[in-house]
Amino acid sequence: MIAGLRRAMVADATRVAALVDRAYGHYVARIGQKPYPMTVDYAEAIGAMRGFVVERDWRIVGLLLLDEARDHVMVENVAVDPGLQGTGLGRQLMQLAEDEALAAGLTELRLYTHQMMTENQAIYRRLGYVEFDRRTVGGRPRVYMRKSLARRFPLS
Repeated sequence: MIAGLRRAMVADATRVAALVDRAYGHYVARIGQKPYPMTVDYAEAIGAMRGFVVERDWRIVGLLLLDEARDHVMVENVAVDPGLQGTGLGRQLMQLAEDEALAAGLTELRLYTHQMMTENQAIYRRLGYVEFDRRTVGGRPRVYMRKSLARRFPLS
């Protein structure tokens, strides 16, 4: 269990946006524009998707936003406060995404990241994701990745 984990609420939107700005802000100079997650209306996104936040000392330090489709779950955003990056929190949130997909009866996770966010692509590859598409959406070149999940069967 992740300490401080709870379901995201629309009331969290302002603090979630602040976390996303902290987590993605260093990419602005590299890619020449705000990364897509920094442009999202989080009140709308949290209302429309399944979201989780990690809150510690009254500050949101982690975010997982999932969008369930017919045959997969899309990881719309995973963000970790820069001060906690490298501590395993992101990996724990990605494990939660897997758990949520399997609980919904789905065995595939998908995500996308900016083509210039190469360190994120490397992290996702280490977690078992494989690239399956590249396309530009809203002027942002994206790499699409997916991971097949093994179904869990109860032990008899």
